[in-house]
Amino acid sequence: MAKRKHVLLPKSLRILSELGENIKLARLRRKLSSEQVAERANISRPTLTEIEKGSPTVSIGSYFSVLQVLGLEKDFLFLAKDDVLGRKLQDAKIKTQRRAPKRMNDE
Repeated sequence: MAKRKHVLLPKSLRILSELGENIKLARLRRKLSSEQVAERANISRPTLTEIEKGSPTVSIGSYFSVLQVLGLEKDFLFLAKDDVLGRKLQDAKIKTQRRAPKRMNDE
């Protein structure tokens, strides 16, 4: 079975790249080597390198493990926290069409 290729828009790739750069800067500020972080996160060094590049092929769990090692795991709580569009839709009370009632069979 062939692997599925991750296709992301350029804007999404830039966001992931920025996330990876932020993770790398956080690691360097803490004066931790890539080997130390990889070992503590229970991932390989090449996987950490891919995370720091913002690779879309690395699992979100690996990203979380690295953030946990760096003490930044609570940052995950801010993802999708302020759902402006969702709140606007909710406030507008957009209604979906209801299905017609089921027919009753005369028996």
